[in-house]
Amino acid sequence: MNDIITVRGFVATEPKSSTTPGGTGTASFRLGSTERRFDRANDVWVDGNTNWFSVQAFRHLAGNIGCSVKKGQRVIVVGKLKLRQWEHDGKIYHVAEIVAESVGHDLMWGSANFIRTTGSTSPQGMPAAPEVEPENPWPSAEDDGEDCPHDDEDGSAGAERGVIVSAGEDDEPVLVDTETGELVDAKV
Repeated sequence: MNDIITVRGFVATEPKSSTTPGGTGTASFRLGSTERRFDRANDVWVDGNTNWFSVQAFRHLAGNIGCSVKKGQRVIVVGKLKLRQWEHDGKIYHVAEIVAESVGHDLMWGSANFIRTTGSTSPQGMPAAPEVEPENPWPSAEDDGEDCPHDDEDGSAGAERGVIVSAGEDDEPVLVDTETGELVDAKV
């Protein structure tokens, strides 16, 4: 099966990062996608069934997931759908896996600040698999993003950084919190 699908949903578990014996970085998390429909009789939106997927990513995508994606966030995942089944103690189990090609935040639910990797950290500048296994090339969920390429020198994440943008009718520059998208020191 070689079906490419796109799924919008929420990250149900903290992403787990690891490295294969060959030195390839991996990341995985559970994704829940709940159907929403409008109930015309009651004039409200209601939740439908939740579909569950195991999302698996490799190489640079895995490293970027470890730095960027957290439990509870809304994401969009594009990848190859793999349906597996197995039998254990007479019961048949099924799982839907997505081997991710792209993962990004769903901007319907909030804002994000994209930071492009450059130089030797980009996928084009790196060999497919290193000959010698690195100590820990990918951050794990427990690392709190210590090795993320966009962290400040003092180890603080981008939440303390801001970006200056033009806003308002006067095009006055304002400072925006890069994690939440909120104005920093906004006058109420």
